[in-house]
Amino acid sequence: MLSDLAWHTILGVGWAMYLAGLALWIILQRRSPATTVAWLLSLALLPVLGYLIYYFFGPQRLKRVRLRRLRSRAAIAAQAEAAQAREHVADAPWRTQQMARLAYMTCDNPLSTAHDVRLLVDGAQTFDAIFAAIQAARHHVHLEYYIFATDRIGTALRDLLVTKAKAGVKVRLLIDALGSVTAGRRFFRPLTDAGGELAFFHDTRIGRRFRPVINFRTHRKIVVCDGNVGFVGGLNVTDDQDERVNPAAYHDVHLRIEGGAVRWLQMVFLEDWFYTADESRGKTPVDVTAQLLPEMSPGEHYVQILHSGPNDERESIHRAQVAAINMARRRAWLTTPYFVPTQPAVMALTSAALRGVDVRVLVPERADSRIVSAAARSYYDEMIAAGVKVWEFRGRMLHSKTLLVDDDCSFVGTANFDNRSFRLNYEVCALAYGPKLAQDLADAFLADLRHAQRVPEKRKAPLWRRFGDAFARLFSPVL
Repeated sequence: MLSDLAWHTILGVGWAMYLAGLALWIILQRRSPATTVAWLLSLALLPVLGYLIYYFFGPQRLKRVRLRRLRSRAAIAAQAEAAQAREHVADAPWRTQQMARLAYMTCDNPLSTAHDVRLLVDGAQTFDAIFAAIQAARHHVHLEYYIFATDRIGTALRDLLVTKAKAGVKVRLLIDALGSVTAGRRFFRPLTDAGGELAFFHDTRIGRRFRPVINFRTHRKIVVCDGNVGFVGGLNVTDDQDERVNPAAYHDVHLRIEGGAVRWLQMVFLEDWFYTADESRGKTPVDVTAQLLPEMSPGEHYVQILHSGPNDERESIHRAQVAAINMARRRAWLTTPYFVPTQPAVMALTSAALRGVDVRVLVPERADSRIVSAAARSYYDEMIAAGVKVWEFRGRMLHSKTLLVDDDCSFVGTANFDNRSFRLNYEVCALAYGPKLAQDLADAFLADLRHAQRVPEKRKAPLWRRFGDAFARLFSPVL
């Protein structure tokens, strides 16, 4: 029989080999140093549980996912090239062209135009506008959502889509399998029976594959009607975002776009649809026809659609927002429900404030994630010390995701100001250039401040709260 010393030696060697193997595995992922160290510590302290968490939730490279993404992009490459040839924006201001070039080089979507860009505040305005656009559709309706609930608004939207499908309109609905876990095929059977098409992004059922894709979700919210009217923003399909049903509904904004820029929202949807069809094997990809990308005259508003995801290391939305803040001359006003910034984002915000830019950050007083709220508070002191004005929205949960820089750049989309949105989720946002949307965003931001309280320069917090905030910050790279 082996002695206790021998057993200790075997266990010690096994433990060392386990750590060495994990270190090699994680380091080869080539993530940021902070993220790598955070995962290594988690796995070392939680040997079995930590391994399972990393296996299912960790930031894997997912080469097969990227290959399918490349095939999906290649499937619409000809249409994208033809659509790009229709863009006529040579007369755009120099600052617009400079930012637009950065965005194009990081997500391949060019600067476009729109006839109308309309900011929608909260669920009543947003859902009414979306329902009206769907009712007016004659050829197709494409929708992509993270959360599609089976409640009042979800059922009403499903029933409207059923009506349109029965009328001969082609309806395609893509929902995230994890975010919309309660909305199964049974709920959508009336839609599929009527001829509509349904797809689930990254199915989470273990039975479908040995390791389901759990950590990389489509957080996108896209609606495209007949290729010329589109919607993008923060609202999911749920009563939790409709103040007519729920007085405590999330406070959020959305954007309605009409004109040429919608074709690039269409492209984002089509790439996701092709990707999901490829993943599902057997689903027939959509035939991209001229009716999906109709000819449209140039509009008066410059708009660019940005998208990012774990399949693309260029981090288009992250890079564009940091660059816009760095270019700010007068103001940079940020609204986000989850404020867990990267180091480049922290540097951009504090540097802008230090050079005299009016930098304001509006976050919820209490987010729907305690650890995220705690991590956000850990950044307050360094922000305020640099001159950043931090405000906490009171009452309803603040869910808006916007950034206003001067009168030049207005971001409205799905991406939170955190690591998960910048690097792990599939996100999309509209970047509008010029004063029209800038003024609307500024008015909405100032209206929100009336329901917020500014965080004082010398805020008082008990030791346990400060420790909890600092501890939560340790998990920032993986939140």
